[in-house]
Amino acid sequence: MSESLPSIELSSLAIAFAPSVVLIVLMWRWSLNAREALNANVRMLVQLLAIGYVLTYVFETDRPLVIAGVVALMIAAAAWIALRPLAGRGVRLYLVTLAALGANGLVMLAIITQLVLDLPRFFEPRFVIPLAGMVFANAMNTVSLAAERFAAEQERGVEYERARKIALEAALIPQINALFAVGIVSLPGMMTGQILSGVDPLVAVRYQIMVMCMTFGSAGLGAASYLVLVRGTMSMSHRP
Repeated sequence: MSESLPSIELSSLAIAFAPSVVLIVLMWRWSLNAREALNANVRMLVQLLAIGYVLTYVFETDRPLVIAGVVALMIAAAAWIALRPLAGRGVRLYLVTLAALGANGLVMLAIITQLVLDLPRFFEPRFVIPLAGMVFANAMNTVSLAAERFAAEQERGVEYERARKIALEAALIPQINALFAVGIVSLPGMMTGQILSGVDPLVAVRYQIMVMCMTFGSAGLGAASYLVLVRGTMSMSHRP
């Protein structure tokens, strides 16, 4: 059952960009922000090609400080990107987002790596780095949705408790949809990758359940923490 994955030639990989090019042209024709979408695709390409070389070193390291540095960089970047939809970004809001993402994500990562997987080394890079990427990427998107919706509700004059409820509800829609759809509509990335590499589907399912619990919990708690912590910045900004 363990067949090697087929190699993808660069010329074949270029074909995968065809639908993205069509979408970017459509965005430009409809006067949407096509430049941002193009920039995001270019950055995705450059970042993934670069990280391929970086991970070759990181996965072989015996230095926990290197892993800690990579995770810290993930958290810092995720907090910055999460605030992208907001017009009034500032240092206080960034620190709130950093705390909401970092605290919940690190706790969840510790639970998964130390209690669920019981890794022989607490900094095992081949597990810690990919799992950290899943945790902080999902939390980033959920916090970003919560922040944008909360800011919109505040601009409409909605009171804090009501705006918080609406924002968290909206932010959790993708996460809850994913829980409903998994196994019926979608076979998520980690499970698919394991099956393609020859892992028993029943083993892959257990890992995917772990990942779904991990991402739902860290993303939802990260968004909730943001909405609680952001109230402090609101009271500070309204001081005479």
